[in-house]
Amino acid sequence: MPKAAVIVAIWGIAVYGQTPARTESRQTTAEVLTVLPSQKIGPGDLISISVADLPEMSKSFRVSSDGLLTLPLLQEKIRAAGKEPDEIEGEVAEALVRDEILVRPVVSASVVEYRSVPVSVLGAVKKPVTFQAVGYTTLLDALTRAEGLGPEAGSEILVTRPRVAGAVASDTAAVQHIPVKGLIDEADPTLNVRLYGGEEVRVPPAGKVYVLGNVKKSGSFPITDNNDSTVMKVIALSEGLLPYTSKEAYIYRKAAGKTDREEITVDLNEIMRRKSPDVRLEANDILYIPDNHARKMTAQTLERIVGFGSSTASGLLVFH
Repeated sequence: MPKAAVIVAIWGIAVYGQTPARTESRQTTAEVLTVLPSQKIGPGDLISISVADLPEMSKSFRVSSDGLLTLPLLQEKIRAAGKEPDEIEGEVAEALVRDEILVRPVVSASVVEYRSVPVSVLGAVKKPVTFQAVGYTTLLDALTRAEGLGPEAGSEILVTRPRVAGAVASDTAAVQHIPVKGLIDEADPTLNVRLYGGEEVRVPPAGKVYVLGNVKKSGSFPITDNNDSTVMKVIALSEGLLPYTSKEAYIYRKAAGKTDREEITVDLNEIMRRKSPDVRLEANDILYIPDNHARKMTAQTLERIVGFGSSTASGLLVFH
């Protein structure tokens, strides 16, 4: 056999031997392409388009910020925002026929990446996070993404939804107040609201009350339930009273619309003897418990002490 024929034969074997490997590589790449659940498309989403016998359009395309999809060969852009993948398939097929590119196009479309449905979880959670609400997503799903509530979490969760077109500036219906106790402790399914994307889930930290004076452990203590925060409970959190405690204690509270705190006298002796009902405390209250020999502190002095305690690393004040 001439040398030229041998060379051609070897070249042919090499080329045809490599062809199946290249095809397999392309198939493997297509198989690992993740297809996400079908839902409405928005700006920034990545759409995979496949058109039979038209490789120029069988690629992934990003939806523009104005919701349009620009595809090669087509004369006009496709409006993608607000539509689902099967609707995109129909519009692309119609455009291919209208532009006289294909007679009977076979088109498939799917979403491979969502960027238009972000949900932000922030505040008193263990790990603030922003993720895409792909598929059926609920409030508990969002809290799970944030690894749960932090120890300083308050008694409610605020879910802020994007305002709909035409809403007035004073409309406050976009914010939902979800009680933590009902959602988690009581597992009320009506409180586990669905999230569609664009929501902000915020967990405000619990309010605090400040305890000073003749107690074993002065400091600030979180209020996780306003209806369950009382003088007796806070004294228990303070590890109890020291000897020679005065019969009266004082609550310093800021009234709405006022800068100065008002003073509320509490008959501590009567409460301890169960002769008077316990007194409920509110967030930011200062409970001062003097001893029998101490003069009553002024509200200004207490404000300075509380401010100093809040600036320390532990946030606690201990008096001896």
